[in-house]
Amino acid sequence: MTPADLRRRWVERGDCPDRDLYGLLREGVRAHPGREAVIDGERTLDYAGLDREVRRIAAALSASGLGSGDIIGIRLPNGWRALVAELAVLAIGAVALPYPAGRGSRDTTSLLGRARAAAGIFESRADAAVAAELPDVRAVFTFGADAEPPMSSEVSSLDAAPHADGWEPEPVDPEAPARILVTSGSQSEPKMIAYSHNAMGGGRASYVRALHDGDGPMRGLLLMKTSTSYGSCALVSLAALGSTLILADRFEPAEVLRMVGRYRPTHLFGVPTMLRRLAEHPAAPDEDLSSLRAVVSSAAPLAEVTAAACRQRFGCRVITIYGSSDGINCHTARTGSAPGTGTPDPAVADIRIVDEHGVDVPPGGTGEIWARGPMTPLSYVADPELNARYRTEDGWVRSGDRGMFDEHGRLHVLGRLEVVVSRGGFHISPAEVERELSAHPAIVDVACVPVPDADLGERMCACISQAAATSELTLTDITDFLEGERGLERRKLPEYLLRLPELPLAPTGKVCRRTVTAMAAELDPAPDSAKESAR
Repeated sequence: MTPADLRRRWVERGDCPDRDLYGLLREGVRAHPGREAVIDGERTLDYAGLDREVRRIAAALSASGLGSGDIIGIRLPNGWRALVAELAVLAIGAVALPYPAGRGSRDTTSLLGRARAAAGIFESRADAAVAAELPDVRAVFTFGADAEPPMSSEVSSLDAAPHADGWEPEPVDPEAPARILVTSGSQSEPKMIAYSHNAMGGGRASYVRALHDGDGPMRGLLLMKTSTSYGSCALVSLAALGSTLILADRFEPAEVLRMVGRYRPTHLFGVPTMLRRLAEHPAAPDEDLSSLRAVVSSAAPLAEVTAAACRQRFGCRVITIYGSSDGINCHTARTGSAPGTGTPDPAVADIRIVDEHGVDVPPGGTGEIWARGPMTPLSYVADPELNARYRTEDGWVRSGDRGMFDEHGRLHVLGRLEVVVSRGGFHISPAEVERELSAHPAIVDVACVPVPDADLGERMCACISQAAATSELTLTDITDFLEGERGLERRKLPEYLLRLPELPLAPTGKVCRRTVTAMAAELDPAPDSAKESAR
């Protein structure tokens, strides 16, 4: 836990608002009721209309006996309902636990069960049925579900909840938990990290605010799910910044490019794979991207070839954000010299580079990235082991990432500390090889994964997708590039190559390493020569 005196200092310094998120939203409603708040494929809500929907759902949740401190799971597709549900949960003083919509019930059982959630809000009837069986769940709701077939009496619909003009929220402690971020991580089950109202409306809002350097409110077109850690910028953009959010319910490059012309966003938010596909998509005759001031990338490293393609296609800045659900953000807005570098902002988080003993290393030295500041979360949820492993007694968050500061005070992120390929007792960092391969002008996506080997334990496979109209790379091509042009040691070179038209994505928008690892494992395991395959 972060010491209380530090949190109070951040409030006194003005880095945290000392207001709950719904209270901040209400200030925005009073200031600009007619400003567009949320636009999706179904409807447009101005701030006054958004608040009416929030209050309607909040009153229904309160009437079901839910309130302060209750954890409420939210699994809804991108759209106005997902944001209304989350804001309504915050308005009653409860804690929102959003997670991406999709098939399967494992996440619903695991997340709501481990968090001892009191309720859940779903579009899927299958999720609602699973949640209704969990021992701590007292109420289950659907929102946006089909009317047929009828649900059981244990499940209520929020679609028909009446408007509640007389409903008023109870006071909420700004240091109380507001949202639980879910990260896929490298654990056997997703990690859950609880953030306070102050951390969301303060530190996390500050990093989003710094992306915008123009007049008027930001208009952000969000391609990622608002239920993800990266997507949580939607919540703070509404509550703390008065932004207009344009939500894509699914990612289809032609439609996204049409949305830019139709809705005139100032900022386009996406993950690298999405941005690369947009940059490569043929331009329509009437294409108009002139409203964009910045393209923002996060959730995975951005290859320079993709960044260059985005700058050329969109004609604006490309901002890369290094971030972590665990409580770190640093981006290149105004400060970075290249993708992947940036100067830490103390209004977001102070950042240190420390050695294995927790001692700061000098500029140029590498170590683990630690962070502490206004965006620092409260704790991990239902996992004291993670708190002991990743939090220090004085509130620093251990990121598990390796980094360094250069002589100008810029942070360089060098990959994960613990993800290695163990080849004959030698540990190879996949992130290091990925970083060097991403500099190849023909490679737009790369993931290096281990392949089981009876002799050496593991060998490395480079899984790549290439830019359109480039010659097909061979394993020899990429190893020659890594060794000859990038100076990578021969013992670190990949011994397998898997070429794919596109790397598969997880629900968060990141490359799904589990899938590419399984695909790589299907390659011929014979160790007598290097192997490559195309699919």
